[in-house]
Amino acid sequence: VPWKEGDDEALKDPAIRKNIRARIFFSYTSNQISCGQREVIKFLVQHKMVDVIVTTAGGIEEDIMKCFEHTYMGDFKLSGKELRKKGINRIGNLLVPNKNYCKLEDWLTPLICKMHDEQDAKWVEQAKELVAMNGINEDVTLKPFAYTPSEFIARLGKEIDNEDSVLYWAQKNGIPVFSPALTDGSVGDMIYFHSYKRPGFVLDIARDIRGINDLSIQSYATGQIIIGGGLVKHHVCNANLMRNGADYSLYINTGHEFDGSDGGASPDEAISWGKIRITADPVKVCADATIVFPLIVSQTFAKDVEEWKESTKDCICWLEDAI
Repeated sequence: VPWKEGDDEALKDPAIRKNIRARIFFSYTSNQISCGQREVIKFLVQHKMVDVIVTTAGGIEEDIMKCFEHTYMGDFKLSGKELRKKGINRIGNLLVPNKNYCKLEDWLTPLICKMHDEQDAKWVEQAKELVAMNGINEDVTLKPFAYTPSEFIARLGKEIDNEDSVLYWAQKNGIPVFSPALTDGSVGDMIYFHSYKRPGFVLDIARDIRGINDLSIQSYATGQIIIGGGLVKHHVCNANLMRNGADYSLYINTGHEFDGSDGGASPDEAISWGKIRITADPVKVCADATIVFPLIVSQTFAKDVEEWKESTKDCICWLEDAI
């Protein structure tokens, strides 16, 4: 990453600059996992070509479900009434049988129980420490334990232990996956059901917002690749606002400004908010991501994987990353 006005003078030396690269924030909506794009996304994560991921609840659960059962091609015009009678759910022109969700529930329910046990054990351990210290005093700092959504997601990737999974490679390569609306889907349904059988399981979203914002701030340069709109687009852009904007930005979606959607908001609008730097040269590709994103990857990240790995070897996004 070249030195620019406003950067730390101590980092101006070209010998230092050659080992500094941008931290890549990559976000996508759930439909990209539901369709064949999952394999392209997995390629990027498997080869550690992105550093931070943001997706929706569907982007989490669809990845896990595909480890158990297939998603099938259908048609946009299939009758919802007839599909409902057959226990088949439609995602655009894709079909997901109810049994896929049943298998997810059978796998996830015991895991939530196990994580709840681990959470409670931590609480009991701290309670015992407080008793041993004869109660709370002003010198004691309480550290109540709770998993964050990103830690919960990393656990899913570890437990699924399947190389077809994006989440498997993310946890294996230490790439955090943030999903601020994790409960907005089947995972949320499982947590909801669990709360009636055993209340008290907590996910700490506050630590996650600090986590993604800190990753943005603690970067000499950032890039954002955003497929789709809504939450996944805004969450990455808002994190980059904390550092006065991303240096490099690529949007891929079919939204237009007149429809009032977040996806339709142009890169220039993001510049006005400080989500993209005024010195940046952002690009928006208004097209079907399932067509254009594989082409983009084929001519960039995947064009020469070994050369890419060599060029980024020993590179850091922040000096403390090397410690």
